[in-house]
Amino acid sequence: MDKKPATLVPDLLFEVSWEVCNKIGGIYTVLSTKAKTLQKIDKDKTVFIGPDVWSEENPSPWFTECTVTGLSAWAKSAKLPYDIKVRIGRWEIPGRPIAILVKFDGLYSVKDQFYGEMWNRFGVDSLHAYGDYDEGCAFALASGMVIESIVNSGLGGDNIVAHFDEWTTGMGLLYVKWKLPQVATVFTTHATSIGRSICGNNKPLYDYLQGYNGDQMARELNMESKHSIEKAAAHNADAFTTVSEITARECEQLLERRPDVVTPNGFEKNFVPAAAKYPAARAEARETMLNVASALTGQKYDHNTFIVVTSGRCEYRNKGIDLFLDSCATLENCEICRNVLAFVMVPAWSKEPRADLSARIAATAGKKRIKAADKAPLDEPVITHWLNNPESDPIINRIKQLGFADTNRRVNVIYVPCYLNGTDGIFNKSYYDLIIGADATVFPSYYEPWGYTPLESVAFGVPTVTTSLSGFGQWALEAFDNYFDECGVNVIGRGDSNYSGVVESVAHSIEYLTCASEKEYKKIQKAAMKTAAAASWANFIKYYEEAYDIALRKVK
Repeated sequence: MDKKPATLVPDLLFEVSWEVCNKIGGIYTVLSTKAKTLQKIDKDKTVFIGPDVWSEENPSPWFTECTVTGLSAWAKSAKLPYDIKVRIGRWEIPGRPIAILVKFDGLYSVKDQFYGEMWNRFGVDSLHAYGDYDEGCAFALASGMVIESIVNSGLGGDNIVAHFDEWTTGMGLLYVKWKLPQVATVFTTHATSIGRSICGNNKPLYDYLQGYNGDQMARELNMESKHSIEKAAAHNADAFTTVSEITARECEQLLERRPDVVTPNGFEKNFVPAAAKYPAARAEARETMLNVASALTGQKYDHNTFIVVTSGRCEYRNKGIDLFLDSCATLENCEICRNVLAFVMVPAWSKEPRADLSARIAATAGKKRIKAADKAPLDEPVITHWLNNPESDPIINRIKQLGFADTNRRVNVIYVPCYLNGTDGIFNKSYYDLIIGADATVFPSYYEPWGYTPLESVAFGVPTVTTSLSGFGQWALEAFDNYFDECGVNVIGRGDSNYSGVVESVAHSIEYLTCASEKEYKKIQKAAMKTAAAASWANFIKYYEEAYDIALRKVK
């Protein structure tokens, strides 16, 4: 019997992303949690490359410049073109991996030259570029040149892999293919640009997926250049990956290449309090949220109040925020066993924390007797921070349309339209410090290639409701029985034409949890944490190892 060849592993792995040391969205979570496992497998064999968009006045809080054996010596002698500058150091996350920040401004003056090269060599259409296309491509090209310089200096060994995330780094992958054919390339799309655009333009993606042509839709939706670079990177990568089966089907149809490997997003529980500290952290989070709600609405919320949260990027339809709000309205007609306080923690165009709310929180802090004036709701008792664009914000408008401005009801909704980083002026706690106090979360996404928010929720032992249109939801359906007490997750089937049915199902899922006994709820909490453990990077890193093996074999 033929023996299976040994898996090829990188001697040096570069990973390039706009979100290295630059916390913007979900990809930051992917990379920053994966890094610890990569360091454990082979310390300092991974070099993360990100954009140097920082200054002395505004330094990155996640990067420390320091000496790194080999790379620091290279940086001193490297003669990088186009005034590219680099800083070598460590990414301040668990594992403290090596990071290189790249200053790429000099590429703007020669971008048309490289756009011409990419058209001639790979058919990339940059003619219709707008918005952040030039910025992404300038960073990607500069990163490719940094990799070229490091490899040509003799660092790295024989098996070198360059891994690029999202369309913003695609031109860097193509540059490496052009200049360094001996380096294996991997491209990961976490969500196709055209798929996200189809959904964002309120077009049905799933019922009509087989009828869509990616190139045609890119022309229709004015996405030609981004789609073009993403498609070229997918086709020219030695290994192509995406994060879920639902997105793999999307790639196959819209990018016309089936991913070689599905690489689900793992997670690390570094920020979850230890068991001994968990009760106190949960109690503190609940008290904070209940106090803010009481100050805002004038209502008294006791500790039996059921707190439910939704959060994520401000994509009203894609993230299912519309569906969550409609479910809250439906929930009031259900036979709930506890009053419900629903928070919509979604960063929007916030102006400032409410001074009247902040003052009332301070005035009532620690007081057992509250003045009558403090029992009246504030004006606009459904929002914690003022908006710059209240008239055009779909969330606040829908909250008012559904009548939640009347706070004398069994279900109240509060909109938190700011980043919860500990300095928001109202809660002054991070999102992770608050989510632990929730009794449930709901993420009824329409477009969600993976879905870190429900995974974060179960890591804290908070049961979650999500949909079959999320990658995490699909994984949970495959891995567990679809019951709260089995996995802490309830996955609701969602498609293009069952919106009202999903609204009802979400409402009844929350109704069920409000009536769970303490014993039942503790069982659900344990099941949720068990699910999070199953989704750890220790279990999922093997899929990336498979992708690196495929890429290395291809270049050999």
